[in-house]
Amino acid sequence: MGALALLLRRLASLSLTLLVASALVFAALEWLPGNAAEVMLGESATPEAVTALTQKLGLDQPAATRYVQWVSGLLQGQPGISLSYDEPTFALLAERMQVTGPLALMAMVLTVIVALSLGVYAAARHGRLGDVAVMSAGQVGLALPNFWLAILLILLFAVKLQWVGAGGFPGWSEDDGGGLMAGLKALLLPALALACVQAAILARVTRSAVLEVMREDFVRTARAKGLSRRAVMWRHVLRNAMVPVLTVMGLQMANLLTGTIVVENVFVLPGVGRLVFQAISNRDLVLVRDVVMALVALVVLINFVVELLYLWLDPRLKRGRS
Repeated sequence: MGALALLLRRLASLSLTLLVASALVFAALEWLPGNAAEVMLGESATPEAVTALTQKLGLDQPAATRYVQWVSGLLQGQPGISLSYDEPTFALLAERMQVTGPLALMAMVLTVIVALSLGVYAAARHGRLGDVAVMSAGQVGLALPNFWLAILLILLFAVKLQWVGAGGFPGWSEDDGGGLMAGLKALLLPALALACVQAAILARVTRSAVLEVMREDFVRTARAKGLSRRAVMWRHVLRNAMVPVLTVMGLQMANLLTGTIVVENVFVLPGVGRLVFQAISNRDLVLVRDVVMALVALVVLINFVVELLYLWLDPRLKRGRS
């Protein structure tokens, strides 16, 4: 019952967070200076066009009524219609997530592999040359802007070495000239550009967490029982150090999903980041509102999954809270 009660509390917290976020997203666009219809159509729009769009968007109704209608539509799977694409916003989002989702996942996989390996390596060699080298490399990684690294990667691997294309996405279907390998190849450089900074952050967090756990009594006991240093590190130390590491990983995954606007535009990828950029450029506030809310929901869901992983990694949290 304790675990079930905890789960129900987390679900209630998740629902409340989404409700508050929806109110903030709606209010932020509602409080834009001027009439929203005039903002979408531009200064050259005729009064007749502004009036027609005002009625189409329901802007002649009270804000509370429009908010309830918007949230009800989202809950029923009936999002708004994009003004610039004349398609349901969630259909556009689902299409673009076919690029952004794999890109964020690939970047996260690269981040985890590199960061955990380097973090554990640095902790195992605390105060020695390997530790200093990893921390110095991490400091450089933290200082590199994603867009600048993306440009360097294009210049090296696409322009000079010509191993990959400079941008664009061929698609996942072989009928369109793409395919699985072609798609992964097109996403490799953007994933590297995104993973560099995230790996630098996660490696430092991993090193600190591992060093803290290595000072615990159970680690010395495991060593006294004859377990090798490598076995103690990977079987006992790393799992107990994963709670703070998971926190950062959850934040990074959310950041990768929502923070790809610059990198996707550098590589001309038809993902969610580019969709948001185009929606803002086209003053498509309906699309901006629905996409931002969908991304907020994804971030909240990721945090919820991370909390469930906490309980799996450390049952003491479940017993303590119940």
